[in-house]
Amino acid sequence: MWKLARRTIRYRGKSLTATFLALFLGTVIVMSCGGLLETGVRNNAPAQRLARADLVVTGDRSVTPPSKGDEPDDSDDPAIMPEQVPVSTTALDRVRAVEGVRDAVAERTFDAALVPEARGGASPVKAQAHGWASAAFAPYRIAEGKAPARDGEVALDTRTARAAGVGPGDEVRIAAGDGTRTYTVSAVVKAAQEMDRAAVFLSDDAAQALAPAVADIAVRTAPGTDLGDVRDRVAAALDGQPLKVVTGDGRGTVEFPEVLTSGSDLVALAGAFGGMTTVVAIMVVSGTVALSVGQRRREFGLLRSIGSTQRQLRRMLLTETLLVAVVAAGAGWFVGPPVGRWLFGEFQGTGFVSDSVTYAQGWIPAVAAAGALLITALLGGWIGARRGVNVKPVEALREAEVQLRWAHPLRIVLAVLFLSGAAALAILTVLLFDGPIAGSTAGPTVLCAVIGFALLGPGLTKLMAWLIGGPVRRLTGAGGKLAVSHARVRAVRMAAAVTPLMLATGMATGNLYLQTTQIEATKSAYAANLRADAVLSPAAGGVSDALLAEVRRTKGVEAASAYATSTGFIDGVTDEDGIPLQGVSARQASLTTAVRPVAGSLEKLDGNTVALTTERARKLHKAVGDSFTLRLGDRDKVDVRIVALFKGRPGYETAFLPAGLLAAHTDLGRPSQILVRTSSSAAVPALASLAPGLEVTDRESLIEATAEDAQTQAWINYLLIAMIVAYTVLAVVNSLVLSVGNRSREFALQRLVGSTKGQVMKMLTIEALIVAAIGLLLGTAAASTSLFPFAHAAANTWMPSGPWWIYGAVVAGAVTLSLAATLLPAWAALRTRPVEAAGAQE
Repeated sequence: MWKLARRTIRYRGKSLTATFLALFLGTVIVMSCGGLLETGVRNNAPAQRLARADLVVTGDRSVTPPSKGDEPDDSDDPAIMPEQVPVSTTALDRVRAVEGVRDAVAERTFDAALVPEARGGASPVKAQAHGWASAAFAPYRIAEGKAPARDGEVALDTRTARAAGVGPGDEVRIAAGDGTRTYTVSAVVKAAQEMDRAAVFLSDDAAQALAPAVADIAVRTAPGTDLGDVRDRVAAALDGQPLKVVTGDGRGTVEFPEVLTSGSDLVALAGAFGGMTTVVAIMVVSGTVALSVGQRRREFGLLRSIGSTQRQLRRMLLTETLLVAVVAAGAGWFVGPPVGRWLFGEFQGTGFVSDSVTYAQGWIPAVAAAGALLITALLGGWIGARRGVNVKPVEALREAEVQLRWAHPLRIVLAVLFLSGAAALAILTVLLFDGPIAGSTAGPTVLCAVIGFALLGPGLTKLMAWLIGGPVRRLTGAGGKLAVSHARVRAVRMAAAVTPLMLATGMATGNLYLQTTQIEATKSAYAANLRADAVLSPAAGGVSDALLAEVRRTKGVEAASAYATSTGFIDGVTDEDGIPLQGVSARQASLTTAVRPVAGSLEKLDGNTVALTTERARKLHKAVGDSFTLRLGDRDKVDVRIVALFKGRPGYETAFLPAGLLAAHTDLGRPSQILVRTSSSAAVPALASLAPGLEVTDRESLIEATAEDAQTQAWINYLLIAMIVAYTVLAVVNSLVLSVGNRSREFALQRLVGSTKGQVMKMLTIEALIVAAIGLLLGTAAASTSLFPFAHAAANTWMPSGPWWIYGAVVAGAVTLSLAATLLPAWAALRTRPVEAAGAQE
């Protein structure tokens, strides 16, 4: 059978080309997702500013959540704290005393911005500020001027100096800490390597005054010492403190802490889409092989009649598929990595992945893609070949053009299981989930539904053809009658085209409207919680008490609240994602936010207090006046007392703290914004002149900006879904081209009995429209199993949100695709003279 498979390949170019394309694209997608997966697992972010530090001591942001029982739960991943965990001043002395440490410098990192002299000037130039002692660890060298040695001097890197248009001796205004002051540029420095972030350097004393907390400790070891030994000794010296010692690429996570969370997000995304692609590939390949097998029934009948067994025929088909898979793997090996790298670049462009992370694709994705390809080829080939070889020789020779049996008991059982799974997931989405988290079950619901429908494809195709047959016959006449008759008789083969079309429609409609519904729900929740007319954001350094007081004194300002955000964790509650926290000014909160307490009062939100949603308080078994322990974003624990309860929107719940309490445990150390409620629209322009570089954003712009951020994140899902939909589109084209291209004898017989080319093309046009209609109806039904439950969970409505033109584009695409893939090969087949086509052998 090996030799026979090799010899028959040359005569099966059309069908095997379709199988090759399906396997090739599947390999490319899986391999690119494998590259993203490996990148997320490695999560390498090479050090830049700390490149010359041998090791770095930094605060440990990972906190293991409490176990659900008496025993530790190893399945729970550690929670990543959102804020910088400060390093104690005693740690610096301990590190310096360790044997093998040559030098240890306390790193202070804080935001700064060079602001224009007057309103209407250039935009602020933002950068990270550090003490001059840390410049040696990049290293930076002085290109012009001299190092900042006293208060009031600053060194700028070349990028910042160029953007601000200044050089040594010039004066600049820098916003940092709690205010803005003028500095003299003492030097322009240049880094030894390209830096992702701009930097400015103050004198060490000035940096300490603006940022008292130590962010990390950069360490250089003595020559000749073993780095591993020094690291162990430093770790031992710091035992008992929430600190960790990192080397190598671990130093990059100190500079770019966002890397700590983006890696797991990338792993989850790549794994989900890689697995989804493998499932889709199995369906596509099995459908393509099944169609090819159906067209070779006479050949198999002849082989069976001369003594070949079913096992031998199945082995021959699997061998053919594997030979094609080898070629597809070879081609995919070269195409997969560039596609993965391109996808990774797009992810970085949207901010989903930090720009500092390096793309990594070694042998692991190649092995994963090869394994997925092998599974796809074997399983898809076996499923596609099973029905074609399980017939008697006489039946195979006789049943070349009649309806095939498809309702195998195992197929029915699997279909019921997948559809039951879709129903169960839809019910869970409605009953158990609220807000964005509902997407975790909504996505798999679509996949389960389309797999269930695909398994029942022939039966559903025949049923749908019967349902729409009457209207089609009445509207289209004789051509429609013939098309409907063919649809019923050839339901199994027509299902080979309907199934991938249903798959593409279901996944496109479902996932696109999932994203638009999520965006609209996020936008609506943000707008409902915001009553402020404007939000003020300092260029850098946060909100000072003086600025807040000045805003409140501005004419036309009715209320102004300091505002800070972070994430916290309720002590003793297992919650890897934590609870969103908002810090507000007690007496101003009722005017700048939409919170309406049902118990207690927001005016008592002072000191160590908190306002919770009624739902969260119920889960904690707490009421107004009760206390609990809250772990804030920098790992510090605070005992807080509940002073107010309010109704929150399910899935978008938050907790309110005094702005001063929350801000003290954030990277800024002070509130980041001011929420302003005005009594006159003229007050908003006046606010911009209160501080250099102060950004004033009105309510509408804030809401739109929130929607744009959500849209940016959704674009990632759009991109990956587009790849899978394009893959299924290929399957539609393969199926229709193979099916129509091998009906030349049927078309010839129709023409010999009097049909014209136009009549045949009309019949095929109606058939193509029937295929498109059935695929669209089934795909829409599959998408509905996810969309309606998700809309209820995320937005408290049963109708998904999003423009109707999206579904119109899906319908237009499906119809156009079906017509083009049917009529073009039919036109080519009809160019052959009827007598020649009728006498041609398969």
